[in-house]
This record gives sequence, structure tokens and C-alpha cells, in this order.
Amino acid sequence: MAGNSALDTGFDVVQHYNEVLQQDPGISAPVAAVSSLVRLVEQQRATTMLELMKIVPEACGQLKRATHNSISLSAGCDVFLQQMARLSQGQSAEECSRALIQAGSEFVQGAGRCRDRVAEFGSAFVRDDHTILVHSYSRVIMGLLRRAVKQNKRFRVYVTESRPDQSGLKAAEELQALGVPCEVVLDAAVGYIMEKVDLVLAGAEGVVESGGLINKIGTYQLAIVAKAAKKPFYALAESFKFVRLYPLSQYDLPTHRSDLLAFKDSRPTEDWHARLAATNPMLDYTPPELITLLFTDLGVMTPSGVSDELIKFYLD
Repeated sequence: MAGNSALDTGFDVVQHYNEVLQQDPGISAPVAAVSSLVRLVEQQRATTMLELMKIVPEACGQLKRATHNSISLSAGCDVFLQQMARLSQGQSAEECSRALIQAGSEFVQGAGRCRDRVAEFGSAFVRDDHTILVHSYSRVIMGLLRRAVKQNKRFRVYVTESRPDQSGLKAAEELQALGVPCEVVLDAAVGYIMEKVDLVLAGAEGVVESGGLINKIGTYQLAIVAKAAKKPFYALAESFKFVRLYPLSQYDLPTHRSDLLAFKDSRPTEDWHARLAATNPMLDYTPPELITLLFTDLGVMTPSGVSDELIKFYLD
């Protein structure tokens, strides 16, 4: 739907968000969301703070409803809304809009530096002759491994295939291009190769208040196997992916649907392979007790440190 009900500008925030992702495959969902909200504020014609305070949350709602996996996108929207709440104090709609555009633009421009800082902190944990297990494809993990290569560290990488979209194959291709020895392993084979692994790396769609991790399906079982084998499990995430959620189980995630993996009558000739993506979850939740450390742009922290950072951001 173009524009919004508060003040129609003819600007389609969802379309712009999708265009940003298509034009820059390296951009993450929270950054694309903030970029789209900045453009929205540039286009809107609110004359009062009441109108502005209605337009932006409505646009955030449109983005979340239009996206099947809204965890990381929601984190970007929440950052933008918090900035608006701070900047709206004692300002006119025009003044707040200008400040929001500047703050949002600075956030988008600085997002790459956040990823670089994660790589800087995390690369110290990669050493010569290490064998690393990586789950799926993660831009921030690839940044860490590129940095380790530039530091002339020699290591090997196992990459999970990561069903159902097989996104691990993309990571393997990029690692081969870097000259890093790598092998793609079946998701079901992580227990088999864990004994050979020195450390496990996982990215994040979101890091919740408890320090737990929301990430690509398979992360939870990977962390369980790593814990059982006494292998360190490191999660990597930019701090703008810290989200105000507190799930207690897999079924507390906003992306959970009751029809996932539900028993249904099926015809004998049904193509089970084609059903995988539609009937299986794409994300799972890894509790904090399975995570050794978090590598973030704020530094290396234990999972318990996430709540402190969220309190600083939303209450200071």
C-alpha cells in the first residue's frame, strides 16, 4: 500500500525496502529498514508532531507485516523509533524530521563499521591450524574470516549445507575464492565432524534480552552438539540486532506458526521435497547457556551482557 493512512505521500516504504535489498545484496535487513524509514521521513509532509509520531510507527508496521521473517527488520525499526522518541522532545515536526534524517543516515553509513568491529574482535579467536564450523551463510562471519585471511592465518572451515535453502553453499563458494580450505557438510552430519572442530561460529537474526540467539534453523541443535562435545560456540551480531524479546521456547518466537510441522492428511504421491520450505521453520532459538561468547561491535561479551546494553539504549 502506498503511503500511509496518517498522511499520504505516495511513498511505498515496503517497495523501497525491497529495492534497497535488491540493489545491495550485502546490506542487512535492519539497515535496509532504517534506510527506508529515512526516505519516508524525507517524503512526508507532517506539520505537527502528532502526525509524525503516527506516520513512522505505521510505516514500521507495514514493513513488519510485509516480511515473513521480521526479527532483524524489527530490530532496525525499533532503533529508529527509539531515536524518534529521543529527538521529539521539545522540537517541532520539522526540526525532529531533520534530526531523524541525520541520525538515520549516520546509522546507515556506520553499519559497515559495526560489522568491521565485530570482525576485529572475533578474529582474535581464530588461530593458525584451527578447524572452524560455520552454520549457513552470515555476512558478519564472512567478514571475520576475510579479516583472518588478511592476517595470514591458516585455517580450515566446515560449512553446513543449511537446508532448506542451502545457503551454506554460498559461504563455501566465497571461502574457496579466498583460498580457504573448506568442505560442505550435511546438517545431519554436524555430530559426526564435531570432534575435529576447534570452534563453532553462528550469525544472528536477533539477540534477545537473555542473550539467547535467534538464527537460521539448525543453530539450536548445532549449539547442543557443541556443548556436549565441549567445543566453544561463538555468536556474532551487530548490536543493532539486540531485540526486546524474551522467548522461553522455540514456540515463543514471533515467526512461529501453528501450521509448521503440523500433521496433515497427505496424498501418497505428494512431493515431500517441495514441501520442506513451506512446512518447516526457518529460524530457531538458542538459549544463552549454550553460547560461550558473543562477538559484537561493542566488544566481546557474555550473553548476560545483552540485557545491560538494551537497558542503556532504551532507558538512558
